[in-house]
Amino acid sequence: MSNETLFFVCGIALAVSAVAVSLVGLKVKDFPGRAFPLVVLWFVILVGGATTFAVLHAKDEEKAKAAEFQPAGKKFEEEGNDDLRSGGEGAKEEEGGGAKPAPETAAKGPGGTLKLAADPTEIAYDQTSLSSKPGKVTIDFTNPATLEHDVAIEGPEGKELATSALIGEGKTSVSANLAPGTYHFFCTVPGHREAGMEGTLVVK
Repeated sequence: MSNETLFFVCGIALAVSAVAVSLVGLKVKDFPGRAFPLVVLWFVILVGGATTFAVLHAKDEEKAKAAEFQPAGKKFEEEGNDDLRSGGEGAKEEEGGGAKPAPETAAKGPGGTLKLAADPTEIAYDQTSLSSKPGKVTIDFTNPATLEHDVAIEGPEGKELATSALIGEGKTSVSANLAPGTYHFFCTVPGHREAGMEGTLVVK
C-alpha cells in the first residue's frame, strides 16, 4: 500500500471518528467518561499517522518529479555540449563565414648582434643610436665600471620588451624579436635613464 493511500485512509478515519464521537457525545450524557484516554489516544494515532504519511507522500512526489526531469536534464546537457563543440569549431571563423585573421607572427629577418658599452666614469652608454635588420636583435653589453647597469629594449608604444641582467665590471646580453620600427634602449636603474643613459634603436 502506497503512502498516498495510507494518508487518505488515516484522513478518512480521522474525519469519521470525529463525526462518530460528536454524535455519541450528543446522545450519551456521560460520554466519553472513563473512555476519554482511549478516545484521545485514538485521535493522536490518527493525526500522527495522517501527518507522517503526508510527509512521506510529499517525498515520493518529489522523487517522481526528479525522475521525470532527469532525462530532460541529460538531453539539455547533451545539447549544450553540442553547442559548445560547434561553437569551438565556429570560433575559427567570423560571422559571415570569413576566417579570422591569424595571430601576429614573429618578425622575420636576419636580425643582428650589436655592441654597446657603458662609460667607465659617467652614467652613459658609449653610443646613443643603434640600427639592425628585423628579426632576432641581440645587444651585447659591456660594463667596465663598478657601478651596476643593464640594458632594456622598449617598444614603440613604450612597453618594455626585454631586459638584460644588472652587472658591474662584466658582460651580458639582451635579445628581442623585432619588426621594423623605432625602439629605445635604456638603463633601468632608477635615475640612470633620466641622467641620459638611453638611446634609439632603429630596425629596418
